[in-house]
Amino acid sequence: MIKVGIVGASGWAGVSHLPALAGLAGFEVTAVATTNQASADKVAAAHAVPLAFADAGTLAAHPDVDLVVVSVRVSGHAKVIRAALEAGKHVLCEWPLGVDAAEADELAREAAAAGVVHAVNLQGYQSPDARYVADLMSAGTIGPLQSAVLVAAGDPLGGPRIPPELAWSTDPAAGTSLLTIMAGHFLATLDRMAGRLVEVSARLPRPHDHVEVAGTGRTVPNGVPAHVLLHGILENGATASVAVHGGSGSPDGFLVKLIGSEGTLTVAPTRPGTYMHWTDWDIRVNGEQVAVPADYRTVPFDPAAGPVANVAAVYQEIARSIADGRRPHPDFHTAAAHHRVLAAIERAARTSAPEKV
Repeated sequence: MIKVGIVGASGWAGVSHLPALAGLAGFEVTAVATTNQASADKVAAAHAVPLAFADAGTLAAHPDVDLVVVSVRVSGHAKVIRAALEAGKHVLCEWPLGVDAAEADELAREAAAAGVVHAVNLQGYQSPDARYVADLMSAGTIGPLQSAVLVAAGDPLGGPRIPPELAWSTDPAAGTSLLTIMAGHFLATLDRMAGRLVEVSARLPRPHDHVEVAGTGRTVPNGVPAHVLLHGILENGATASVAVHGGSGSPDGFLVKLIGSEGTLTVAPTRPGTYMHWTDWDIRVNGEQVAVPADYRTVPFDPAAGPVANVAAVYQEIARSIADGRRPHPDFHTAAAHHRVLAAIERAARTSAPEKV
């Protein structure tokens, strides 16, 4: 039994990590921590968790915690991760791993030196649909890849207004933006299917100097992009074209088109208002729908449950890696490499020239 302590157990963790763990065998949530004791006690009572703390370090050091889950704002990731590593605990961190590529590299080195299992919640890598598409590509279903196209909505980030609970994200130093969060997840999922980017040209338009805080009548300064536009080269030599557009409501979907020498594979959502790393897909090869084999779906959740199913798949990968004594995928090294992709996109947007990853 893997005993789990969740730092930042309210908010996102309450609709993803906690329900995922509740439905998985081999895991027990033994502790939660939030910014104050009253809220920690409330979360613990709601989910029947025996231990509640207002301090991440205390949670990490407790003997009834084997795996520390870091689900706080990006700017707070490093402190919680280091507390877990100091205590010799395994770590699962939300994406992004750090506020920038340099911090992510440092955390990956420190986690490797600590000798613990370290994973990052880029759940698109463990999506059964993405794994199946990757296998179709490896099998040569459409021949060698020539070009990859990805278009996706990044709401609620990037639009002319922002929900009040995300108003802090308009500061680039916060590490949470359309580029880092939405494009970060989408590009990781594309990486799983088609291979990694090795060169990029990009633009990061920022048409809004200020954005409205929805429902409040006030505005806040905005320093983050509204769109992510890039062209690139994948490691296999294929081209990639990506457009992630911001907005103010629910995402209206996504489209992936993989063009090979012998055919085309397309991916779209099975239902509107979902992100590609959360849901199941409508997959078509040369226009004919193909079904993901049942053995790819290993968690006891319907994909319609939203993020829970693929987050649960990440936990399954962590359990296997602990049992086998190997690195999970994706781990902190994967995350650090992905941060370098985003850093190259930012450099390309500044210089208006292609950048190597």
